[in-house]
Amino acid sequence: MASITEQLSAVTEKTERLIELCTVLQQENDLLKHEREALTNSVKESKNKHVELEEKLRVLKLAKSFSETSEKSLDIKQKINEFVQEIDKCIVLLKK
Repeated sequence: MASITEQLSAVTEKTERLIELCTVLQQENDLLKHEREALTNSVKESKNKHVELEEKLRVLKLAKSFSETSEKSLDIKQKINEFVQEIDKCIVLLKK
């Protein structure tokens, strides 16, 4: 039969191993949290970029539809380009 000292020593060793395992798992958990946060930010940036590109595409399609008309279309194109530039400036300001 194991003595109390041996039993206490075994319990102490198991406790130390559990503490080490807990520390390793906590570090891994922290790493995974950081990775998740980075991926979440990446997804948000991708969605924002998608929205920007969709808006630019819409404006370009609109501009193209006016390209077949006369001088008025040039004025319209210029106005649309000004709007696109202003929208781009606003987007840049929003990202800051």
